[in-house]
Amino acid sequence: MTVANDNRQAGLLCALAEVPDGGAIEISALPEMPIVIVRRGVDAWAYRNVCPHFSIPLNYEPNTFWTYDGELLMCAHHSAMFRFEDGRCVEGPCEGTALTAVGIRIDRGEVFIDNPEQGL
Repeated sequence: MTVANDNRQAGLLCALAEVPDGGAIEISALPEMPIVIVRRGVDAWAYRNVCPHFSIPLNYEPNTFWTYDGELLMCAHHSAMFRFEDGRCVEGPCEGTALTAVGIRIDRGEVFIDNPEQGL
């Protein structure tokens, strides 16, 4: 299931608790640009859900992501491994490249886009 932004507040993506600790979820902030949010404890990072190797989604099935040890996000298509904290590919066919970051902030347990008025 893809979590949809219901616009309760401008820029609200989801509650931090909706993102599994050490895991990831997909957010449809804009239909043409899904976002993947990864979480480790109280920290979270967001990226466009597009692998830099082939410009395809990182997940094979909706809202299903492979993560390892709360550190790495794996592309389901080519097994490229990306670090949570900076999106950098550390193993796989696009090693050295990075996911496109989406600026977020966490406020009172909720995850917001940094500048919703500017879009993604």
